[in-house]
Amino acid sequence: MRKQPELRLPKKAIQVWRIQNLFDTLFFALVPVVYFFVQAYIFERFFTWITWVLAGLVIVYGVTRILIWPTIQWYRFRYEVFDDEIDIQQGVLIVRRTLVPMVRVQHVDTEQGPILRRYKMAAVSITTAATTHQIPTLTIEEADALRDQIASLASVHEDE
Repeated sequence: MRKQPELRLPKKAIQVWRIQNLFDTLFFALVPVVYFFVQAYIFERFFTWITWVLAGLVIVYGVTRILIWPTIQWYRFRYEVFDDEIDIQQGVLIVRRTLVPMVRVQHVDTEQGPILRRYKMAAVSITTAATTHQIPTLTIEEADALRDQIASLASVHEDE
């Protein structure tokens, strides 16, 4: 059996994921709010206790996704770049291990949304013919260096 990849994401990834998961939780918080207003003003005979159950579920979901999930996600995510392949391990409940052959890499991008930009981080996207693989939340310097390294290794394999 092959050993685990050695490289980890920076610890700041946990904070970035917490902020991203906060926005997801706020989106799901709209469900009990909308239900409350529908129940109160349109269908007055609906059960009011459902509002509290939905609110409780959103709170449990938020605590789990904001406080617990990012730490486990950071602990499980690993990656390593070799001369002939990229090894990515990710997942919390189901751990997925992906080997991306360099000969299959079509292009490599760095991406930066507003939250990543705020923390001076970027994600590296590796595109093959079938799908796109991502190494999220690296520092900008690491992301640029990794992008250039993968692009260089992939072009060497194309020339062979």
